[in-house]
Amino acid sequence: MSRAAMRREVIVENAVNPKGDLQKTRRESSEAHFTPRFLEIELTVPSMPRVVGGDVFDAWSWSESDVLTWRRPLSKSSPSAALDTSAPIDGSNPAGLVFVMHAECTFLPRELAKLHASGYGLDEEWALAPYAIDDATDELFANRVRPRDVFWLAAPDLHALVWGLHDWVHFHNHGPFDDPPATELQCDLVALAWLRANRDRIGLGQDVVDRVARELAALTRRRFGDAGRPMPVDDVEGLFAAPYPSSMVYG
Repeated sequence: MSRAAMRREVIVENAVNPKGDLQKTRRESSEAHFTPRFLEIELTVPSMPRVVGGDVFDAWSWSESDVLTWRRPLSKSSPSAALDTSAPIDGSNPAGLVFVMHAECTFLPRELAKLHASGYGLDEEWALAPYAIDDATDELFANRVRPRDVFWLAAPDLHALVWGLHDWVHFHNHGPFDDPPATELQCDLVALAWLRANRDRIGLGQDVVDRVARELAALTRRRFGDAGRPMPVDDVEGLFAAPYPSSMVYG
């Protein structure tokens, strides 16, 4: 079979279409005997105002966030299956969360993407090394490289997607990480706001988003408790259940 004859079917959501209708496209693949299918969605991820103290971040919104290309593999047996939302958002490392490089980026630790993400038809593409989230946060800022000019996000389920959004906040907002509970609180609040804004496009029920909010609130309680710090607000659950804050919540 010639390379030109080998193709993969990709289902792509048209980000311009307000109805979020799915349209099918075909793209060439370098893999023989396998036809990967994945869903690609352009998520709207605008910059948000900082709601924790100014000393928590030293360069908030150094890069204005706008969109994030997210892909998840589709099951060959059930390509229309909804996103797996079964895993709790409990702070554990999600399997399959990979920031795949679509542009050369030699200043970041990298590994072959196909070692960490399957079902996307990856071949020789590089990805951010899984251990290098902090490196990316620091080095993208130091080199003034916009994250979306380098990465797309591979995340096979909701667990990976939420933490991918969380990391995307880090990539656009630099801080010394001297106050981990407050840093993570800020990134969780933005990630949750982005999840809500893209709920229909992702295909999530309101009950699932509400569950994520409760789980992120529980994580906040655990982080501040483990650090021996008072809660940022009395009603942490209410903070996460409400829309993105319009005023400072910490510091």
